[in-house]
Amino acid sequence: MTMNIIHTTVPTINDLEIFLQGNTGVNIKIKGREAKYRFIRDTLIAFKYRQLSKKGRGTLKRYLQKLTHYEERQLKRLIRAWKQKGLTYTKGRARGAAKPKYSTCDIALLIQTDIAQGTRSAVATKETLRREYFVFGQTEYENIAGISTGHIYNIRKHKQQYLSSEALRYTKTQSVSVSIGIRQKPLPYGKAGFIRVDSVHQGDKDGEKGVYHINLVDEVTQYEIVGCVPRITDEYMEPLLQAMLGQLPFVVVNFHSDNGSEYLNEKVAKILNRLNIKQTKSRSRQSNDQALVEGKNGSVIRKHMGRNFIPKSVATAIGHFYVTWFNLYLNYHRVCSYDTEKMDKRGKIRKVYNLHTTPYERLKSLPADKQNLRPGVSFATLDTIAYAMSDNEFALKMQKAKRVLFTSI
Repeated sequence: MTMNIIHTTVPTINDLEIFLQGNTGVNIKIKGREAKYRFIRDTLIAFKYRQLSKKGRGTLKRYLQKLTHYEERQLKRLIRAWKQKGLTYTKGRARGAAKPKYSTCDIALLIQTDIAQGTRSAVATKETLRREYFVFGQTEYENIAGISTGHIYNIRKHKQQYLSSEALRYTKTQSVSVSIGIRQKPLPYGKAGFIRVDSVHQGDKDGEKGVYHINLVDEVTQYEIVGCVPRITDEYMEPLLQAMLGQLPFVVVNFHSDNGSEYLNEKVAKILNRLNIKQTKSRSRQSNDQALVEGKNGSVIRKHMGRNFIPKSVATAIGHFYVTWFNLYLNYHRVCSYDTEKMDKRGKIRKVYNLHTTPYERLKSLPADKQNLRPGVSFATLDTIAYAMSDNEFALKMQKAKRVLFTSI
């Protein structure tokens, strides 16, 4: 309900409380600013506002808010004005439309600048406009040269002349969508052949990039193959990935990587398609998708190869060391921990690491339908490699070969 009220006589503050409680859902409003000012002034005088208690003043304010629809802050300002010099309404003189500071010609110069510069930040754009006038003497930029950074954003967001211009196509960087690979988490269900892959960079020095280690880890058995390339390019990655996949004793079912271009490209996709391997990639905001291989990056590669810079010229020597010693050590002579899922008293699934063995022994312990051995590969053949030396004997030989490698580096 909307109504015009000039003045309402209410006997006491208690009557105002009753009025407010009985009209909570009713819309009562005084129209016009002059009528509102007069109503506020007359009500404050009638109820002797200065002499009221704190509770009474609060009730009177709520009553005034109810009928005028003013915000609490605005009503306080009007009451303060009434205390100081009385509350009177003065009608402002009519004014013409404000003349815009920047004309269509000025905005056209901003559009031209954004097209030429690729819509840079407001700070950079402001400096460009300033330089056009003060440094290069372009007189047409005199007015727009003084524009603020905030107003540049206002024009870009709200000015129709700008929104309908060619500059708009430069305002947003288009995200690159790579159609290679399926964005999902692999589900091995206890079967070997679900590979996680990641790259480890071996530092920079004096502007020169170091070597890159490529790490493949099987999710179920933790079977691990490491390779090395001087650069992350198709020229080096394509033959290396083929060789690394060939070192695995089981058939690879799934190849999972992060969203790096070294794995999400047509050449890698072609290799995997030829081998009938499914390619997947990490999901957004799912940091655990690559947790296994990233953990191996630290506990295996960083531990043995360190963090210091290694030049690209020794990538071939490192790759030879990996094939001859390191990969054999990792899979046949290095013990890993494996988890089993158990349900606690509250019904929550927890992982308990109570199985400790080598990746090769873990592969042998899987059920026959989960082992997934490649054609022509048998455990009899692999046993001759695994048990030719004890774990410590092979580890010592591997460490000796690593020292020779680092001496050459």
